[in-house]
Amino acid sequence: MFSGFDFGTSNCAMGIVNGGDSRGDSDVASEVQLLPIDQGEVFMPSALYALNRDLICESAALLMKDKQAQDDYVSQRTRQLASAQRVRLSDDLSSDVATVFVGQEAYDQYLSLPDEGYFVKSIKSFLGASGLHLQSIQLFEDIVTVMMLNIKQRAEQSIGESIGEVISEGIDNGVANTISHAVIGRPVNFQGIDSDESNRRAIEILTVAAKRAGFVSVEFLFEPLAAGLDFEMALTENKTVLVVDVGGGTTDCSMVRMGPSYRDKTVRLDDVLANSGSRVGGNDFDIQLAGNAFMPLFGLNSHFKDGRVIPNQVFWNAVRTNNVGEQAKFNGKETGFTLQQYLMECQKPDLLSRFIHMRDHKKNHQLVRMAEKTKILLSGQTHCDIDLAFFEESLSCSVTREQFSSAVEHEVSSMIKLIDEVVNQAGCQPDLVYITGGTAKAQVIREAIELKLEGINIVDGDHFGSVAKGLTVWAQRLFS
Repeated sequence: MFSGFDFGTSNCAMGIVNGGDSRGDSDVASEVQLLPIDQGEVFMPSALYALNRDLICESAALLMKDKQAQDDYVSQRTRQLASAQRVRLSDDLSSDVATVFVGQEAYDQYLSLPDEGYFVKSIKSFLGASGLHLQSIQLFEDIVTVMMLNIKQRAEQSIGESIGEVISEGIDNGVANTISHAVIGRPVNFQGIDSDESNRRAIEILTVAAKRAGFVSVEFLFEPLAAGLDFEMALTENKTVLVVDVGGGTTDCSMVRMGPSYRDKTVRLDDVLANSGSRVGGNDFDIQLAGNAFMPLFGLNSHFKDGRVIPNQVFWNAVRTNNVGEQAKFNGKETGFTLQQYLMECQKPDLLSRFIHMRDHKKNHQLVRMAEKTKILLSGQTHCDIDLAFFEESLSCSVTREQFSSAVEHEVSSMIKLIDEVVNQAGCQPDLVYITGGTAKAQVIREAIELKLEGINIVDGDHFGSVAKGLTVWAQRLFS
């Protein structure tokens, strides 16, 4: 069976073709269905929590179903698996104790014990980062492998439990609910620096993890094109479409010829007039909002006793949870020593004490998560009052849409530059603009696009599901 797999920065989703004949007969009606993969939901937060980082590797090995793949993996991770055994012995963890959690369970575990264990979110943001040691690359491979194993196995289980009879109609291979082929979405650029090399590294990690998760065949498709394929199914006439996909970690733009004359083609390179992408997305909005709206409550922009402003880098390191290097600095011993020095010299020690408490108990992810929720609220209202009592009783903050727009002005400007690049590359204006991605729901983005492309119709897609659905459409064309 084939699938479309959106391994997203904020959320993951997997789709299959349901109804009619899943072998791809165009004369038989079919539709894309997203599978429940996280507590009955079709979208799973891209997050992982482990009681100890060394246990992630062990979880991957235990979840693998293919004996040969498992043996090969074990031989490559001898040192890490030995460390995992030592952790189990030292922490008195029996073999039946769950030690690694993904999706909403990962958030639940982190929120209940934030100062224990190992928590990582927006995993895709780390892929393709430069200057990584082999140990870090292997850790990312293991994290992605565990995520993919869980998603694939949950998806297959949901097929077997709820729609197996429909899907397996006409398929006589004995493994009707086994997903063996996948098209995985990818941004135009994973990272902004040395994009060709970073893209190669990221694709390599995703491919290795997908093979270990049990996919026999794996193909990749640009996410804006995937989002456009879902939209294209509804077009009744040919159009030149500017697809703007604002995801959690990246923004991608593509100018594509779409419509009835193009949608049955299996090769679409000639139809893509231009592509552009940048590592700026919803996570950056959350970070900017957390820094500008919340961090002053923790000492940002406060002063030393001699009148000097406290250096702001440590505050921004706290909220840049999608940056490996800055998170390492924030959690390092040197930062701890620096903060103690600041505490003795600052005018408002209560604010800095609050910040130190947040760091000591690893609650910075919670702050960024609250900023994300604030961003979502402000897409539908002009202001909101945010309860921060999980830091300190009665602590709260009022945030307006104007504050949010001001905080993300640079990020929105970067997104609009991508539109300029695509229009210039294509040498034409679009007939319409199709916007998708969770962050595209922010009013500030729509207003900026309307200002830039005045008079051109803007169509909203399925902001969360269009990429997964488009990937599934493409998987049907490739593998059926």
